[in-house]
Amino acid sequence: MSKPALGAKRHTSFAAYFQPRTLVMLTLGFSSGLPFLLVGNTFGYWLRDAGITLSAIGFASGVGIAYSLKWLWAPIIDRVRAPIFGRLGHRRGWMALAQIVIALGLFGMALTGPKISLAGMIAFAAVVAFSSATQDIVIDAWRIESARDRDELGLLTSAATFGYRIALLGTDAIILIVAQGFGWSFSYMLYGLLMVVGLVATFLATEPARADEVLDSKARDAPLGTWRGLYDAIVGPFVAFFRVHGWIALLMLAAISLYRLPDFVMGPMVNPFYHDIGLTKDFVGEIRGSVGLLASLAGIAAGGFCALRFGMLRALIVGGVLQTVSICAFALLAHPLPSPALFSAVMAGDSFATSFAGVVLVAYMSSLTSLGYTATQYALLASAYTVAGKLLKTLSGVIIDALRTGWGLMDAYGLFFVAAGLIGIPAIVLFILLAARHRIAHESA
Repeated sequence: MSKPALGAKRHTSFAAYFQPRTLVMLTLGFSSGLPFLLVGNTFGYWLRDAGITLSAIGFASGVGIAYSLKWLWAPIIDRVRAPIFGRLGHRRGWMALAQIVIALGLFGMALTGPKISLAGMIAFAAVVAFSSATQDIVIDAWRIESARDRDELGLLTSAATFGYRIALLGTDAIILIVAQGFGWSFSYMLYGLLMVVGLVATFLATEPARADEVLDSKARDAPLGTWRGLYDAIVGPFVAFFRVHGWIALLMLAAISLYRLPDFVMGPMVNPFYHDIGLTKDFVGEIRGSVGLLASLAGIAAGGFCALRFGMLRALIVGGVLQTVSICAFALLAHPLPSPALFSAVMAGDSFATSFAGVVLVAYMSSLTSLGYTATQYALLASAYTVAGKLLKTLSGVIIDALRTGWGLMDAYGLFFVAAGLIGIPAIVLFILLAARHRIAHESA
């Protein structure tokens, strides 16, 4: 399974995944993925179970905008040590602080719940989202800075993606089975406790020495409290990015920002959709935990292989096409109680496409960063691919409610999923242009 995501012979053996640094990355990837759906799609399932309207669910999903705005505070993460936990190191200190706050926020969501205080629950969800975004900033920086070369970066990215997908399985599938038997509040408390896994990995991790030297040098030469330091922390990452990539950086940012738009837009309505077509949480959880898991692992492997064999840009084009087709396929389920075989096929296609596109996009964005500005530049890129989707997805419930007045609920869902899939086409076109430009530049050289 390790070959597809890697690029050097010394990293292509399966044993490479059992190196201490790789195992830590796998666990940190799990910690990074754990809160994501608990304030996203799974959060929507809980709200729908409690009888909350689709429009309200769509607006509640807006707490996820924190993931798109993390570039705003990433410069502080790059330049300032974390309070209380700063002695652990620049990256590990922020990791530990974020993980503890995430756990507390999940407990807060569990103790309030939509029936006690919907507003209070959304407030705790916002705390979890902000802390989770902060954790992502630091873990992504640690992953990039800890890699000794581009080949090891591929290994760590692959390991992080595996860990992330395992966490998504737990919060997208297994939690439904737990919630069916013990309730949503118990489930969220359980997953709050699971943040201990990430905390242990944080204490076992080692600080990236090269990055620490650069950051300490910046702190000495241009302290954050000076005008020069503020300029370097806030403007420096952007100047460095455009200096390296030139005007083509605008095309890169546009392509990245549109790439995962279909997945984000349809996300808040997926679990309410399962509820409305009559599927039980147990059934959905079982399919996601079996067919979905296998398809996800296959997608990660295939994405890594295509990126290695054909190049990242071509792999991104393939991933974009797969996303569009898989999301449009949800329209096939838009009738009461679809057959198990059809549901399994659609789930497999969605899991494969999402994993394929995800691992290639993360590897591509990681390759564009510069040492010294890692957290801020990657946060900028990661925010670019989420900001449009995070904003548009808040209207997903409103769109379906508007369509259902003339078409009925099932047809409204079907039209919505087809439209959500098709909005991925502009990103495919942009990456085709980038690939063509790269080919011309390569031939000229």
